[in-house]
Amino acid sequence: MSATEKYYNTLIAPIITEKSTMAGENNQVVFRVPLEATKPEISQAVEGLFKVKVKAVNTLRLKGKQKLFRGHRYTRTTVKKAIITLEDGHTIDITTGL
Repeated sequence: MSATEKYYNTLIAPIITEKSTMAGENNQVVFRVPLEATKPEISQAVEGLFKVKVKAVNTLRLKGKQKLFRGHRYTRTTVKKAIITLEDGHTIDITTGL
């Protein structure tokens, strides 16, 4: 597996919500990452794919909730989010794609 392929497997998708858009004003971007991804791996992937300098990586796990749909119970999947803070002067425009 090449380095670029590994980077694409580390960053699953950007999270585009109102809260993550507001974080963009503070030089932050939010990505969905695999549950086993580590902070150094996430940092390397962002720097390798977007050619920017990463200042910090914060991660959080959202545990899947129990839900009810048409009388049937199911559990949402557990996801991991990475909030990446970029150095001053560096930006990532997620809306343009990669």
